[in-house]
Amino acid sequence: MMRLSIAIIARDEAAYIAGCLRSIAGLSDDVVVIVDAQTRDETAAIAATHGAQVWIEPWRGFSAQRNLALQRCRGEWVLFIDADERLTPQLFVELATLVYRNPPDTIAGYRIPRYNLFFGRRLRGGGWYPDYQLRLLRRDATRYDERVRVHEVATLTGAVAELHGHLLHLNIERFDELWQKQARYAWAEATMLYCNGRRMRLRNLIGAPVREFIRRYLQLGGWRDGWLGLFLCATLAWYEVVKFCMLRGLQEHQGAKT
Repeated sequence: MMRLSIAIIARDEAAYIAGCLRSIAGLSDDVVVIVDAQTRDETAAIAATHGAQVWIEPWRGFSAQRNLALQRCRGEWVLFIDADERLTPQLFVELATLVYRNPPDTIAGYRIPRYNLFFGRRLRGGGWYPDYQLRLLRRDATRYDERVRVHEVATLTGAVAELHGHLLHLNIERFDELWQKQARYAWAEATMLYCNGRRMRLRNLIGAPVREFIRRYLQLGGWRDGWLGLFLCATLAWYEVVKFCMLRGLQEHQGAKT
């Protein structure tokens, strides 16, 4: 029987974290919640009342926070889940079965398919399904590259398998939440591009959004979700423009300092 830990990285998630913790209740007795020190709501208190070990830590970036969570966990395997995600009953049973049977020694991680809900609707295209997430990880075979500031993926020593049960992601429920979330991602990606030596060119303001829209709407089937798919694909294309404008701002700021 393997020892499983569950880790959550959170900031201002009071509206979601209780539901997340209820969905994992009974799966592990080692639940670690790393709360951003800048959190202004009751995330930490809610997590503590559900029996989680809560650590208040300064924000280091997604990859660094996940590496920290790996250090805090005690189990040989770690399941990462976000506060706005839930285990479906099928995934809970599949994980519980895996805990008792033990994964093969050659496996270092499992990818989990994920349903994404936008405004209460489960999406089928646009890259939002099956949206596999590498979240169940052998702790001593896992490391996150801390140079990657957003959309981080674990680097594993060993093979990767897939589970069949789904995560449920309550992705976006309000328009302002969509704009704010995409703006944060755009800033993180612009910063990462700048640190990697990338510089904005005028052609990026046309080429990047066009490519993103074609990829999301046509190649990944965003059209399958009707008006919502069209709106979301166009939104992500627009934020490609925002990202490169932010990159330009970083260039000009650095130029003014030198």
